[in-house]
Amino acid sequence: MNLCEKTLEHFRHQMVREQLLGRDISDKKVLDVFKNTPRHKFIETSNNKEAYGDFPLEIGSGQTISQPYMAALMVQLIEAKKTDRVLEIGTGSGYQTAILAELAKEVFSVECIDVLAERAKGILSELGYGNIRVKVGDGTLGWQEFAPFDKIIVTASSPDVPGPLIDQLAAGGKLVIPVGPRASQRLILVEKSEKGCVTKSDKTGCVFVPLIGKYGWSEGFE
Repeated sequence: MNLCEKTLEHFRHQMVREQLLGRDISDKKVLDVFKNTPRHKFIETSNNKEAYGDFPLEIGSGQTISQPYMAALMVQLIEAKKTDRVLEIGTGSGYQTAILAELAKEVFSVECIDVLAERAKGILSELGYGNIRVKVGDGTLGWQEFAPFDKIIVTASSPDVPGPLIDQLAAGGKLVIPVGPRASQRLILVEKSEKGCVTKSDKTGCVFVPLIGKYGWSEGFE
């Protein structure tokens, strides 16, 4: 059921009001960008009202687009600023990439599945984003060419925080990642002090698809 843009705007504002503001998302910049970014553009579905539901959605290739609240929580935790260079691991649909691009100076996004990367690049280009770079590769290795990054956000779960991502996090930077076994994880915020000291704090329980790569899960999910 394809709905008109005005109706979809209503559902988007309702999503922000009930699912984000109605919980613990309080950063006005985050609320505003979620209110203005057309999530339905990033999802292939016969009922585009579903794009604003309080649940994750399949996007193909065994991957999902996160529940709006979880995406907003991760974005709020890293506190992206207009001067920031952000590394995103797991481009997926490109929706969170777009959110980050509105909040930061530049976004560098790594996706391990080429068909998803190409689709996301096409959508992001159509929507006019010019501050995003997307590549296909092993996200657990980060993107050394453009390091260090002020903020890093990982949208897939890992047994532990990949060492290369901590190495590529700038002094004073923040990294958010789901960590734990395949069945369920904890959302961890990693902070690096100006002197390079690293601290980790547990924020909430979560369930994400696995992060495949050298410093994540193997293809067989052992």
